[in-house]
Amino acid sequence: MNGIIVVDKKKGNTSFDEIREIRKKYNIKKVGHIGTLDPMATGVLPILIGEATKLSDYLMEHDKEYVTTLKLGQKMNTGDSEGNIILEKPIPILSEEKIREVLSSFLGKSNQIPPMYSAIKVNGKKLYELAREGKEIERKAREIEIYGIELIKIKEDNIVKEIEFKVNCSKGTYIRVLCEDIAECLGTCGYMSELRRTRVGNFTLKDINKLLTIEEVMKDKDAYLLKEYELKKLLNGVKIQTVLKDGLVRIYNNDVFVGIGEVNNNILKRKIIL
Repeated sequence: MNGIIVVDKKKGNTSFDEIREIRKKYNIKKVGHIGTLDPMATGVLPILIGEATKLSDYLMEHDKEYVTTLKLGQKMNTGDSEGNIILEKPIPILSEEKIREVLSSFLGKSNQIPPMYSAIKVNGKKLYELAREGKEIERKAREIEIYGIELIKIKEDNIVKEIEFKVNCSKGTYIRVLCEDIAECLGTCGYMSELRRTRVGNFTLKDINKLLTIEEVMKDKDAYLLKEYELKKLLNGVKIQTVLKDGLVRIYNNDVFVGIGEVNNNILKRKIIL
């Protein structure tokens, strides 16, 4: 069995919990996923099965879309609702116009410092492990890009308490940090209280529970028709001279999908052969 199943990650489950369920359901060991989601988050989690696991590096690079809720007035040590309150600030009077203006100010490229509560490894240890020990270390800022950000709704009771918005962003963007930065620009503090991922690359909520073939997933890639002798070479691990541009290509023989190849400097080599 080879392909990608898009699951709707359940709240409270880790991404590995979802992998474990797929392994058990389909009785298959070779399983991976694209883009870890925190236990508190829900939404699109593409699970790679069989030979599709070889595409993980390529698929990891895709942009993502989230719907999140920012709760104002309190700051958590984790940046989300699972942490402890470390700061409280009054919430100023905020108009919808002001909120939209602040959200729009985050469009484009910027540098973001990853949170301590993250899976980034430093000297072989994950940052969240250090954070749980009460340690904080210096982190290097990373360039991220916000392609789109849109206000969905405001929850208020005399003052604005929560802001729900949608964000389309590059790989490596931490939404909890974005929420904290937005709250600061609004003159208070805040944390991410809800997070739902609605898209990873071309995978959306519409794909939930579907088994997508490798051919379907790579449909945006150029197709290359192999002659019989070329196919035999490729099957034996021999590289083939080609004029194709660098990158991944779909490989066919007699109009039958054979697998995925990778071109580098006019040389085609096998990546996935079904």
